[in-house]
Amino acid sequence: MSQVRRGLLELCILNLLEKQTTYGYQLVRQLEAVPGLVVTEGTIYPLLSRLKRLGYLSSQLVESPQGPARRNYVVTTQGRQYLRQLNVAWQQIVSAVNGFIQ
Repeated sequence: MSQVRRGLLELCILNLLEKQTTYGYQLVRQLEAVPGLVVTEGTIYPLLSRLKRLGYLSSQLVESPQGPARRNYVVTTQGRQYLRQLNVAWQQIVSAVNGFIQ
């Protein structure tokens, strides 16, 4: 189940970052708002590091008026290609599972 959860979080993170560059803590807050999705900083930051190491994300330190600088993440060209594959696979899974439910 942890592999499924990690894959789902990857999918969510990349889709969120595709729409808007943001920092890790903001991602945690957005994902926490999803009912049933258990998210902690301890799960998000290692995933962000992994996605960055794989070349799917890049990051940059940006000064913040509310405190210390924040590391903003953005999806790379390689990350967008990977995200397209993930989204297709997700749609196929959803369609198949919905077929079982109906």
